[in-house]
Amino acid sequence: MSLQFADRLNNVETSAIRELFKLLGKPGIISFAGGFPDSAMFDVDGIRAAVNAALTEEAGGALQYGATEGYGPLREQLAAFMTGKGCTAVAPENLIVTTGSQQALDLLGKTLISPGDKVIVEGPTFLATIQCFRLYGAELISAPIDGNGVKTDELEKLIVEHKPKFVYLIPTFGNPSGAMLSLARRKAVLEMAVRHQTLFVEDDPYGDLYFGQTADDRPPPSLLAMSPLVPGSRELLAHCGSLSKVLSPGLRVGWMIAPADLLAKATMCKQFSDAHTSTFAQATAAQYLKASRMPGTLAHVRRVYAERAQVMCDALRGELGDAIEFVQPQGGLFVWARLTGAGGKVSDGAVFAKSAIDKGVAFVPGAPFYCAHPDHATLRLSFATVGVEKIVEGVGRLGSAL
Repeated sequence: MSLQFADRLNNVETSAIRELFKLLGKPGIISFAGGFPDSAMFDVDGIRAAVNAALTEEAGGALQYGATEGYGPLREQLAAFMTGKGCTAVAPENLIVTTGSQQALDLLGKTLISPGDKVIVEGPTFLATIQCFRLYGAELISAPIDGNGVKTDELEKLIVEHKPKFVYLIPTFGNPSGAMLSLARRKAVLEMAVRHQTLFVEDDPYGDLYFGQTADDRPPPSLLAMSPLVPGSRELLAHCGSLSKVLSPGLRVGWMIAPADLLAKATMCKQFSDAHTSTFAQATAAQYLKASRMPGTLAHVRRVYAERAQVMCDALRGELGDAIEFVQPQGGLFVWARLTGAGGKVSDGAVFAKSAIDKGVAFVPGAPFYCAHPDHATLRLSFATVGVEKIVEGVGRLGSAL
């Protein structure tokens, strides 16, 4: 028999990145394609100690069913973690634990999007967000960005024109753009949320991965942390966080801070999805945060990624010259670049990707990261999982492929 699938599946396609991974089995490939952290830097000893502590101190709680909102000790630790990042008045009851921040996005789609609703996202933005929101029938509107994040003047025009259900942003070291929303634009975003009574979703999986060593070099506070400066904005803000990029993706621990009525609806929908995020993973994460190992882990990861980002950017300038342009990332996992076509070189990211695979190096073309009007000259390069020597070698291969 021929199965009749739901109409909503007509709105989405399989991930272009997942499809690309099928090509990476070729021996000797240097991959700049992945969007994940380096497993060599996972704090295995610290996680092992956290597992042991969870099973020693409260084995029943760690191994039993749990509350849909999340494991109590983890909610307490996450509230303290967010308070340490300048987010005042975050109590455990102000957040729910999700199975990675990806589930938070899915819950937002389930609770807020009806077919035909308009949602504004950055162009480019996280590919899975595009797929997720389209699955629920959203009409996605693309807001342009530059090296300082979303262009707030253009964003406000789009809000006035389309009256979206909500606006989705990755203000700090976005995926794929690596852009960091400036302090002035962050304040402007909060002000327009209040002015237009529009919900903003702040996705912040990369905000802790900054490269600056001094306070002046670090990113501005999150929208959530800045919300007290703009009265009324906190009630129009949902914040999604994750331990995947800073501790371990395998734990699948994320969280969402949002207005109480939105959290209640999201919790109800989560009940239907998975009952609760793994209590064992939550108990492990709670013990890890309790042990105060996160600052040391982050300091190490930041140093390594900062070096790799610098090496990649230097190599790109040296090997590809004026055939490529990009903004030097100040954190995160990615270099977002654009082919200029200078000197008659290739100017299409997808065409370049195919020739690069033939030379033994992989990256992700940029077009799939746009919900509309894709820039086919763009590409995303991840420096996170490749050592500096391999980065130099891989960029050299890109030069020969171009």
